[in-house]
Amino acid sequence: MIHQYQNNGYNIILDVNSGAVHVVDQPAYDVIQCLTEINPRHTVDSLKEKQTQELLIERMGETYDPQDLKEILEDVICLTENGKLYTEDVFEAYVGDVKKRKTVVKALCLHIAHDCNLACKYCFAEEGEYHGRRALMSYEVGKKALDFLIANSGSRRNLEVDFFGGEPLMNWQVVKDLVAYGREQEKLHDKHFRFTLTTNGVLLNDEIQEFVNREMDNVVLSLDGRKDVHDNMRPFRNGKGSYDLIVPKFQKLAESRHQEKYYIRGTFTRNNLDFSEDILHFADLGFEQMSMEPVVGPETDSYAIREEDLPKIFSEYDKLARTMIEREREGKGFTFFHFMIDLEGGPCVYKRLSGCGSGTEYLAVTPWGDLYPCHQFVGEEGFLMGNVDDGIVKPEIADEFRSCSVYTKEKCKNCFAKFYCSGGCMANSFKFHGTIHDTYEVGCEMQRKRVECAIMMKAALAE
Repeated sequence: MIHQYQNNGYNIILDVNSGAVHVVDQPAYDVIQCLTEINPRHTVDSLKEKQTQELLIERMGETYDPQDLKEILEDVICLTENGKLYTEDVFEAYVGDVKKRKTVVKALCLHIAHDCNLACKYCFAEEGEYHGRRALMSYEVGKKALDFLIANSGSRRNLEVDFFGGEPLMNWQVVKDLVAYGREQEKLHDKHFRFTLTTNGVLLNDEIQEFVNREMDNVVLSLDGRKDVHDNMRPFRNGKGSYDLIVPKFQKLAESRHQEKYYIRGTFTRNNLDFSEDILHFADLGFEQMSMEPVVGPETDSYAIREEDLPKIFSEYDKLARTMIEREREGKGFTFFHFMIDLEGGPCVYKRLSGCGSGTEYLAVTPWGDLYPCHQFVGEEGFLMGNVDDGIVKPEIADEFRSCSVYTKEKCKNCFAKFYCSGGCMANSFKFHGTIHDTYEVGCEMQRKRVECAIMMKAALAE
C-alpha cells in the first residue's frame, strides 16, 4: 500500500508497510500514481512486464517523453526490489501473537484527586467526579497501587506513575508521601519509578516547583492558549478566568526545567478553530514543548468539533507546519507533540498494531482503589477490572483490549496512517460506537492530516 500527497510544494510518496518516504519530482509523482491505477499487483515481476510499460506510455506519453517514463519506471522497479515501494504487508501475520502475548503492567494513572478547583466546560471527568463522587486518594490506597504495580511488572525495571485528577495538587501531601514510598521500594525491588504530574497550575508554588523538578520526570501543564480562549473554557467555578493566575507560574516552571521534560497541553474546540494561533501564542510566551488536542464530545455540545469543521482544521495544521519550519530555520523552533514522528525507528511491531497498552500495560486507579483500563474509562462500570486489594478479577477485559488491533478494525485496514496511530483511541471508539473495536472518524481525519504534515516537515527540514 502506498499513499501519495502534495503538501507545501512537496510531492510525497509514503510506502505504508515499510515506512519508507520518498520526496519526488512531478513526473515521478504522476508515474507512481499511474502505476498504482494500472498495475494492481505491484510486484516486481508485474512492474517489469512489457504490458505495464506499454500502458504507462499509452496513458502518459502525450505528457512526458516515453524515454523519461521508462527511466522512472526502472527507478520504481529498483525501489520495489529493495523493499522501499509497493511492499507487502508482513505485519498482519503478527496479529495472533499480539493477541496471545503475555504483558506486564508498566504504568499506572493514579487518580489522586477526584476533585478540581476549576470548572472546565469540556471536562470528561465532570470537574473531577468521573460519574461518581468527589474523593481524595488516601496514602494507604496509593501504597497498595504502587505495590500492585511492582508485583505485576514482571522483570521490567522502569515503571511509570502519573499523578492525575481532577487536580492532583489538591492532594499534594499524599503525592509527596507516595513519591517517597516509591523511592524506598525502588531499592528493595530493583525498580525505577518515573513519576509525572498533570496540573492546572492553580495551586502551583515555589515549594511544589522545587519538589516537581527534583522528582518528576515529566509535567503536563494545562493551558488552552490565548487569554480569551483559555478563560472561556477553563474558568473557576465562580466564572472568573484562570489565565492570569497560572501563566506566570507555568513560565517560571518551564524555565526552571530548562525548557525540557514538560508539556503545555491545550484543548481546542469549535470556539477556536484558529487554534494554530493558540499554539503560536504558547511559543511567544516562551514555551518550547507543547501539545494541542482536539476536544472530543458529541455534536450536542456546542463546542464539539464536527465534520464540517475539518477543512478549517486541516488549514490550521498546514499553517502551523509552515510556521514551524520557518521558526526552526530562524533558530526559534519548538516542539509540537502531534508533529513528532520517527521515520527511522519508531515503536515496536506490537505498539504499531495495538496502540497505547490501555487495559493491559497501562491502568487507571480511582481514589478508592478500583482498576480501569485507562483514565477515560473510569466510571464506566462495565470496564471495572478489579481493585488494588484483589488485583485483576476480570482478566477477560484485558483480553478484549489485547485482541484489539488495526486488523480487527475495518476502518483501519486500508488507512495509510494505521501504523502511526495504531488504531486510535479505544475510549473514543467506545464513546461514539459502544465498542473499542471501532474508530472515531473525525479524530481519524485529523490524525491523517497530522501525519501528512509531520512527514512534510521532515522533508522540508532535511534540505
